[in-house]
Amino acid sequence: MRKFAGYILDFISRIIILLKIQELNYFYSRFKNRICSNILKLKIKSNHKIFLQTPFLIFGEKNISLEGSFFSLPGLRIECIEKYNGDFFSPRLEIGKNVSFNQNCHIGCINYIRIGANVLIGSNVLITDHSHGATNNTDIIPSKRPLYSKGPVIIGDNTWICENVCILPNVRIGCNCIVGAGAVVSKDIPDDCIAVGNPARIIKR
Repeated sequence: MRKFAGYILDFISRIIILLKIQELNYFYSRFKNRICSNILKLKIKSNHKIFLQTPFLIFGEKNISLEGSFFSLPGLRIECIEKYNGDFFSPRLEIGKNVSFNQNCHIGCINYIRIGANVLIGSNVLITDHSHGATNNTDIIPSKRPLYSKGPVIIGDNTWICENVCILPNVRIGCNCIVGAGAVVSKDIPDDCIAVGNPARIIKR
């Protein structure tokens, strides 16, 4: 049913583009975003306001819980992975109220990820609680290695994650933090800190 609805929406979009009706294309884009967001809302079983701009890719919806409004620009990819290469997982993704994502963000979850309330996330951000195998699996190509989680990822309330940040497994970022653009977070960051660099280091408390 979801695939059929997607084909219909894409077909209408192509017709509008061919007709070059700019105003109609704008309103149709808004309509398509709203329809897709409402379908996701039903799948997550949330009563909160959700608005995601297409395209987006989300699977494992039953493992996601929303505590309030949620907004994303195009390119959001959320994967709550329950099975991979014969292994089974119990992923859990919790997103607090009033969380916003910019373009092309990716969340990968096989364990536990929590994003606190009022968190703002820039473009091209990766948040993952796992990797493709432990480091002793080098005899196996990466895509065939078992998924491996060192621990959960926790992002505290009122934190700003800037563009091109990578947040690795087993990391806790405190409340009221700023993680500078391009940072790779591999260790905990306490509350009320600014962290930058690869690996991320605290430059201001």
